[in-house]
Amino acid sequence: MKIRKGDHVEVLAGKEKGKRGDIIRVMPTDQRVIVAGVNVSKKHQKATSATTQAGIIDKDMPMALSNVALICSKDGPTRAGFAFDKNGEKYRICRKCGGKL
Repeated sequence: MKIRKGDHVEVLAGKEKGKRGDIIRVMPTDQRVIVAGVNVSKKHQKATSATTQAGIIDKDMPMALSNVALICSKDGPTRAGFAFDKNGEKYRICRKCGGKL
C-alpha cells in the first residue's frame, strides 16, 4: 500500500468529494482507510460504566482506499510511486513532478 497513517489526503469520490484530512487508520486487508473529519456518522451510545457518557457521538467511518489520493505540495492530489536513493533506501515519489512525498 502506498498510503500510510498520518498522510495528508484528498477525497476523490463520493459525498465528501474535495475534502482533505489526515489518515487516522489504514486497514490493508479490507483496502479501507479512516480519514479525520471525513465520512462522519452519528452513533447513539449507551452509558456502559461510570466513566462512559451516554449520548450521540460523531464517529469517523472507513472509506475505500481508491477514493483518496495523496497530496503533493506542488501538484495537489496525485498518485504515488517508489524510488531508491543512493544508499538503497526506498521512498515515495509524486507521479506528476517526481518529487519526494
